[in-house]
Amino acid sequence: MPLPDPSRRYPITLPDGSDHKGTVFLAQAVDHPRFQAGAFSYASDFDAPEDWASRLAPYLFPFSQERLVLGKFCQIAHGVRFITSSANHAMDGLTCFPFPIFDTEQMTGFQPDTRDTVIGHDVWIGYGAMILPGARIGNGAIIGAGSVVRGDIPPYAVATGNPAEVRRFRFAPEVIERLQALNWWDWPAEMIAEAEDALVSDNVEELERIAAK
Repeated sequence: MPLPDPSRRYPITLPDGSDHKGTVFLAQAVDHPRFQAGAFSYASDFDAPEDWASRLAPYLFPFSQERLVLGKFCQIAHGVRFITSSANHAMDGLTCFPFPIFDTEQMTGFQPDTRDTVIGHDVWIGYGAMILPGARIGNGAIIGAGSVVRGDIPPYAVATGNPAEVRRFRFAPEVIERLQALNWWDWPAEMIAEAEDALVSDNVEELERIAAK
């Protein structure tokens, strides 16, 4: 079957023909200079906001020095929050109190932490997870509900807990290597549509066959 139209803000149509306003393709719903979302990546919320960028990343301001980058085909559940680097205070002094932000002459450019937060392709982030400043999550990873993620999560890992730890990998190492080499999320839409059955199963051989055409 064809892929959903990535240019739609609301990609899910309900049986009555109306748009499901609680799920959006982020590339169409977010207009923020520091927030980048790849095609087909969506977020869902039971209390759908007008400003999806502020809901998901409340400390990411237009003047922030860091970026929040999400790859393609990511799945972001209700309650997920990205706590980006603008939220961090300096910790190398005798106090963490951010005196410069209260002074118009010092506040411009004051940001102790400027690390980007980078989420790979085809990442599922479960209900209520919190992604901390500078986190990097690899392609195909799953972040369990309520997890608190800091640092690096490898591709195709399943990570849960606070702090989130890798509990297992979704596939054997050689399969992960093959999936990483295929980069299916970058394929043309018609190829991805052809590969749907292989993608929703574990048929790497069929995916490779399609890639080799």
